Amino acid sequence: MTDLHIRAAAPADLDTVLAFWKTAAEGTSISDDRDGVERLVARDPEALILAELGGELVGTVIAGFDGWRCHLYRLAVHPERRRQGIGSALLAAAEERFVRLGGRRGDAMVLVRNETGQHAWRAAGYTPEEHWRRWVKHLTH
Repeated sequence: MTDLHIRAAAPADLDTVLAFWKTAAEGTSISDDRDGVERLVARDPEALILAELGGELVGTVIAGFDGWRCHLYRLAVHPERRRQGIGSALLAAAEERFVRLGGRRGDAMVLVRNETGQHAWRAAGYTPEEHWRRWVKHLTH
């Protein structure tokens, strides 16, 4: 897929990204709003990575690095564009970013019910660590 363009999101992309996630992402997050994504891009302008074909958004991944851990979120590919290497290209860009920043291990949050996503992550070389459990406390209501 030689015409695939991978780049960091800009503030002007955020409404498009939010609309895209409604079509392409599995599940929703408390942070899936304009304010949440604006804060992400303002704090770390390279964290939200986009894949485009012919100027059309076809995939996203958030590659967050806090200085210690590498976290992957919102790997999403348009349903009509899956199994074409877009997710792999996004993960390669995220992993290159992590290595450049000194990261040692990437982790991804994948919904238990998201079997398609689990297959994609396994194919990319990620494995579940069943001995860990995610603990959550909402800070806003």
